[in-house]
Amino acid sequence: MRLKLHVWRQKSADSAGEMVVYDLDGVDADMSFLEMLDVLNHQLVVEGNDPVAFDHDCREGICGMCSLVINGRPHGNRDATTTCQLHMREFKDGQEIYIEPFRAKAFPVVRDLVVDRSSFDRVIQAGGYISVNTGNAPDANANPISKVSADSAFDAAACIGCGACVASCKNASAMLFVSAKVGQLSRLPQGQPERLARARAMVDQMDDEGFGACTNQSECEAVCPKEISVSLITELNREYTKAVLTGV
Repeated sequence: MRLKLHVWRQKSADSAGEMVVYDLDGVDADMSFLEMLDVLNHQLVVEGNDPVAFDHDCREGICGMCSLVINGRPHGNRDATTTCQLHMREFKDGQEIYIEPFRAKAFPVVRDLVVDRSSFDRVIQAGGYISVNTGNAPDANANPISKVSADSAFDAAACIGCGACVASCKNASAMLFVSAKVGQLSRLPQGQPERLARARAMVDQMDDEGFGACTNQSECEAVCPKEISVSLITELNREYTKAVLTGV
């Protein structure tokens, strides 16, 4: 397979970037998208050029590091798929592919396709935890949790924090991410004592980081590799309103 790649190249956060065109031959249809980038980087190094910087870690759709916008869509054109799980059989021989980093004020570009998503970490630090001294591990049946609540919490906890929701939103809103992190704890008994304070703290930190407001157009759900539901955003708005009205 032969491809024409349009790749965003930017040496540092302070330098100007541009799209650079590369012709790449010998791409196997069974390669993952990141393996294809590995082949490109090998070609660049052999030619004496700087390789393209891009994020990756597990390459199993778990860590959320592989944050790329491919042909205008975060993680590419396949639903419920991270970039590392996207295979080259989704593309055609001779196709042109545009590869860019996630674009958001709160996700500044570090180099090439790498962005700084530490803003997500600070949102989690603001309230995405429980202040409970558990001591020894409790018995499994010490805090009975209904199957419905457990399944619902697990669905919210499936969020890997990749930031595709932010990259897809015209306002660069992080509401889907924050609502998932708030929602997973609000469904469990351990998360109840700080429930309202958590919602307010995390939303306030989200605003401080420069993320935009949600306008309920659901682009975030459409590109989420874990298919997190926007219904969680409704719940987060309700939690935040309660926190403000009660002065928590």
